[in-house]
Amino acid sequence: METVRIVPVVVASAIFLVTFVAILSEKIHRSIASIAGAAAMLAAGIGLGFYDEATAFGWVDYNTIALLFGMMILVGIIQSTGLFAYCAVGVARWTRGNPILLAFTLGILTALLSSLLDNVTTIIVVAPVTVAIAELVGVSPLPLLMSEVLLSNIGGVATLVGDPPNILIASAAKLSFNDVLVHLAPIAFSAALVTQLVLLFLFRKDLRRGVAARGVLKTLDAKASLVRPRQAVEVAIVFLGTVLLYLFHSQLGIGPGLVALIGASVALLWVRPSIEDLVKSVEWDVLVFFVGMFVLVGGLSASGVLDFAARGIAALTAHGAVVSGLALLWGVAVLSGVVGSIPITMVTIPILTAFAAQGGEIGPLWWALAIGAGFGGNLTPIGSAAGVLMLSLGRRWGSPITVRRWFQSALPATLVSCAVGTIGLVLIILFRLW
Repeated sequence: METVRIVPVVVASAIFLVTFVAILSEKIHRSIASIAGAAAMLAAGIGLGFYDEATAFGWVDYNTIALLFGMMILVGIIQSTGLFAYCAVGVARWTRGNPILLAFTLGILTALLSSLLDNVTTIIVVAPVTVAIAELVGVSPLPLLMSEVLLSNIGGVATLVGDPPNILIASAAKLSFNDVLVHLAPIAFSAALVTQLVLLFLFRKDLRRGVAARGVLKTLDAKASLVRPRQAVEVAIVFLGTVLLYLFHSQLGIGPGLVALIGASVALLWVRPSIEDLVKSVEWDVLVFFVGMFVLVGGLSASGVLDFAARGIAALTAHGAVVSGLALLWGVAVLSGVVGSIPITMVTIPILTAFAAQGGEIGPLWWALAIGAGFGGNLTPIGSAAGVLMLSLGRRWGSPITVRRWFQSALPATLVSCAVGTIGLVLIILFRLW
């Protein structure tokens, strides 16, 4: 009987590991590797009896897919009006073309914006502006984009609506918006600030360039960047309305995916952009990649791999609040980087809930889970939806972020942010602030 349980775990782990290595190797496109891995996982699951088609497609997070698709459409419309170029000139002139100040400003603004919007929406909005600014200033967009995607995941931890794992955790632990804000915002923004300083040090050579372009900024006219001024105003109104809807979507009982589709639909009906050009702005490979990854992770869960990992972490609760909290934070951080922050949160929550039902004290563990899942998603390019999206956007704009380049900055950023999170969690536990 024990052999029957082990076989699915071994097979599912092997399929995921091969797919993971294929994605990181960049020998084949990550979307192809994702879909091939999903097909192999589903075939193995059907053959061994631990996975089926209905369960597999039930794991696909259609809310995330709708969110990605809707915001890609909306941002594509914004870009066609020249509004991003207008914002780029304004920000570039405000920072006087100083690459260091520019990188710091964009990174912190991204963290703040990510605390109000989800990470994917934040990246879709700030990335086009960043590339335009980099071209004006004459600096490589890579360090700017990397700091933005890393800080978007860190900043998202600050509020209930900023990060999908926070929504799941708050629902399970019956936490209010203010509960999350008071406990996690100081940790998230402290981690964002320290991480940004570390990233500026790592990118110091790249950010020394572009000084010669500063004089050009004085001659630029921001208004001249607007290709379609009237449509720019219209789509700006739609975008602000979409942001407001994001802030109150939970009270209205609608998901972020539907909010994105509503915003995209209103913009399409009002602005009437060229559909042919708009279709080209959608990152179809990102959507395909996520469908495959959802099916893959579903196989890991169905086979028992994720439950096994989560139980291993939860077993440490017998060693005291500090040990168990830190073990959970760092364990979840590593697992989030490998299989994604949302799946690992989904399988860890039932373990903690079951432990609480037995009379265990899990107050600090909810915060440990939130910090580990949010910060750990930066560890690998596929640890968060924002990371995957940024890889695709960078390739499209001729500034590909290689896996090697990712780890050079993401690994220190993850270690630093988790270290700040560790200090914050210890203070929560010592002063019993949960």
